[in-house]
Amino acid sequence: MIITYYWPPSGGSGVQRWLKFVKYLSKLGWEPIVFTPENPSFIIQDNSLLKDVPESVEVIKLPIWEPYDLFFKISKIVGKKSVKQSDFISTGKKSIFQKLSSFIRGNFFIPDARIFWVKPSVSFLEDFIKSNKIDRIITTGPPHSIHLIGLKLKEKNPSLKWFADFRDPWSEWDLLDTLSLTRLARSRHKNLEKKVLTMADRIITIAPYHVKRLEALSGRQVDLITNGFDEDDFRGIVHQKTNKFTMRHIGVVDELRDPKPVMEAIKALCLKDELFRQNVLVEFIGNVNSAFKNYVLEDSTLKVVTRFVDQVPHAQLLNLYGETDLQLLVLAHTSIAPGNLPGKFFEYLASGNPILGIGPVDGDAGMVLSQSGGGKIFDRSNEVGIKEAIQEFYLQWTKGDLTPNAANMVYSRKQLTRQLIRILGPEI
Repeated sequence: MIITYYWPPSGGSGVQRWLKFVKYLSKLGWEPIVFTPENPSFIIQDNSLLKDVPESVEVIKLPIWEPYDLFFKISKIVGKKSVKQSDFISTGKKSIFQKLSSFIRGNFFIPDARIFWVKPSVSFLEDFIKSNKIDRIITTGPPHSIHLIGLKLKEKNPSLKWFADFRDPWSEWDLLDTLSLTRLARSRHKNLEKKVLTMADRIITIAPYHVKRLEALSGRQVDLITNGFDEDDFRGIVHQKTNKFTMRHIGVVDELRDPKPVMEAIKALCLKDELFRQNVLVEFIGNVNSAFKNYVLEDSTLKVVTRFVDQVPHAQLLNLYGETDLQLLVLAHTSIAPGNLPGKFFEYLASGNPILGIGPVDGDAGMVLSQSGGGKIFDRSNEVGIKEAIQEFYLQWTKGDLTPNAANMVYSRKQLTRQLIRILGPEI
C-alpha cells in the first residue's frame, strides 16, 4: 500500500514520483494499492495524469479536513487580491497577514496542516490492512504528516513492514525557515522526525546529499532512489526549429527559487545586442510569486521578452519540450541547495534540451549535469558565467547547432522502480 497526499488529478512534480512507481510496479508483477485523500486542497490540477493510473490499481480515498480553503478565503477578505501559495514562501518583508499566517502554519500545525487526516486514516487503515493481508506500506512526504500515519500503524502492528520515502527533508527543510518557528516548534519537528527515522523499516530519499543528512540524523543506512523520467512520455517528442531562441522554466518560482540572476543576464544581453533582444523569448510555466512577476513586468526591457503561463497539463508540456531551446533550472539558494534534484530536472534531461542551472556547482544537480553533459550550472553570484553561457547557447541556436542529447536510461522510471523492488524485498 502506498499512502500519499498527492495523486491525480493533483498536478505538479509532487505527484509524479509515486504515480510512476505505481505504474511500473503494476507492469512488473506487483499489486499496489493507493490510499489518498478524497478532497485534498491542491493548487495544481492535471487530469492528463490520470492516464498513467493502471486500471488494475485499487485507489482508496478517505475525506480530509484541512484549513487551507479557509485560509485562502480569509486572505481574499483581508487583502486586496487573492494570495497565491508561492507568495507565502518568503524570507524578506512580509505583510502582517503573511507574518500571522506563517506563524500559525509553523507553530500550530505540526508537522503541517494535513495533520487532521492522520487519526481517521489510522482508524480506517488498521482494519483494512489486516483484512486485506497487506504486509508492506509506503508513506511519502511531504506533507510529512503522512509519515505519522505509517508511524502509528507500525506501533499498532510491529510485523508490518514500513518504508518511509522523503521527497524533501523534514527538520532541515528550507521551507521551515520561512515559517517563524519557535524553539518549541522546531523541537517537536525533530522529535517526530526522530520517531519516524527510528521506527521505519527502511528510509528512502531522492538525492545523495539528503542520504548523508538523514543518515547523520538517524544513525542508520538510508536508501537512494532519485526522481526520474518516464520513457513512455518522451517517445513522441519531436524537436522543431523555433522562430525565437526560447528559454523555458517549468514549476514554482518563489523567493527560495529566484531566477533574477538569469533575468539580469538576459537584460544585459538585450541592452547590448538589439538582434538578441528581437530573437529571445523567456517563458515561465507554473506558479510564479507576485514579487518576481512584478519585477519583470515593471522592467521595460524584460517585460517585452518574457511570458508567464499559469499552468499547462503534463501531456501538453511534453510537446513544449520539443519547442524549447534552453531549459532553465533554478535551485533554491538555501543551506540544503546541494541536495536539490527536482523531478523536472530529470525531465529536462530526458527532453534532450541543454540545461542552464543556477545553484551550487558542486551539488547533486551539478554532479548529474557534469556526468551527463546535459548543460551548465553556475553559482547565483557568477554574473559573467551566466551571461556568457546564455550567449553561447544563443549563438549555437543561430547556427542550428543545438542538437538534442541522449537521455541516460539510469534515470528512467522503469529502472528506478526495479531499484524500489529490490528495497521492498521479494514479493509474497
